[in-house]
Amino acid sequence: MSSQISAHALVYPGVDLGDESTIDPWVILGYPSPGSSAERVFSIGRGAVIRSHTVIYAGCVIGDDFRTGHGSLVREDSDIGDRVSIGSHSVVEHHVRLADDVRIHSGAFVPEYSVIEEGAWVGPHAALTNARYPLARDAKATLRGPRLLRGSKIGANATLLPGVVIGADALVGAGSVVVRDVPDRAIVAGNPARVVGTIDAVAAYALADAGLAGEVR
Repeated sequence: MSSQISAHALVYPGVDLGDESTIDPWVILGYPSPGSSAERVFSIGRGAVIRSHTVIYAGCVIGDDFRTGHGSLVREDSDIGDRVSIGSHSVVEHHVRLADDVRIHSGAFVPEYSVIEEGAWVGPHAALTNARYPLARDAKATLRGPRLLRGSKIGANATLLPGVVIGADALVGAGSVVVRDVPDRAIVAGNPARVVGTIDAVAAYALADAGLAGEVR
């Protein structure tokens, strides 16, 4: 099955688009980054659905079943796995790694050099940051994006400071400001975010409340 590409989409030379993809009007694929040619390598796997006004720069490598909302932006040289979705009006900057099954909800910001591992979620309007010394002359040389380990979840409107590591399956509460690393399976909330519980304790409570305490392991 061939792909459906709107006549109003702009697809630059060098774009390798997988079969069974749908490209809406006003999408731009393979936009050349500063100092590069329009022929820079760019690939998207099978089954992509790219909604209107999405812009994806050249140099990205994207897996199968990719989804974007309307008005999403993905900058150059980002590496994106299978079954990843990026919500409407979210921004993923350059040199970002999104592993399989990552979900970026609407209005989120993911800066350069961030790493988001398998199955992690970023909630609506969450802001990840990477400028450790924003006023320094060498600010760009010290950029360090957050790292979200597998299965972690970031609540709506949360802010993550540069370089923090969010542990596997951890949960960051809505509106939190994360200034230090979060342990695996911890729940953090507040400004600055502090550990307020664990995923295991919440799961055990929920099972007990449902009369299934014997199922807790």
